[in-house]
Amino acid sequence: MTGPVRLTTPLGDEVLRLRAGDRIELSGIVYTARDEAHLRMQKDGIPFEPEGAVIYHCGPVIGNGRVIAAGPTTSARMNGMEGFLIDKGVRGLIGKGGMGATVRNQLKGKGVYFAFTGGCAALASSHMTLKGVFYEDLGMAEAVWAIEFDRLPLVVGIDSAGGDIFDAARKQADVAFGKYR
Repeated sequence: MTGPVRLTTPLGDEVLRLRAGDRIELSGIVYTARDEAHLRMQKDGIPFEPEGAVIYHCGPVIGNGRVIAAGPTTSARMNGMEGFLIDKGVRGLIGKGGMGATVRNQLKGKGVYFAFTGGCAALASSHMTLKGVFYEDLGMAEAVWAIEFDRLPLVVGIDSAGGDIFDAARKQADVAFGKYR
């Protein structure tokens, strides 16, 4: 694809046409969720409409009713916890570092994983407006924050056909540097 593809939540079947490496700009409501939030949603239910939703692996810094910083956390920590969200209709996951083969398989025909660069928390927050919070008792980093995105730049890291830029990079590194390990 040429240029970034503009997407707005809730996402639909348009994400199934995206391929690993495609650049996108995401707008609309997105929900943060890290480890504790995933566990709470498994126990108490998903506090938002999951159909077409996007989950951002992030523990934002919130102050004075706004998003101060919102960099991604390492997505692999949630490898064993995404299946129930994808089964309920979540179409997108955002984080850094990619996810494992289990999630790659769970996303097939259903959704995508978007990558955002770590260390860019201020850039991310400049594209965000705070809209609400669920499970505030979990604390700032673990609560589920509803955040409106305005054209946040992302890259498709794992597509709905199983393409995975992280897996491809690991394989290239093994070929190029395997003899040094």
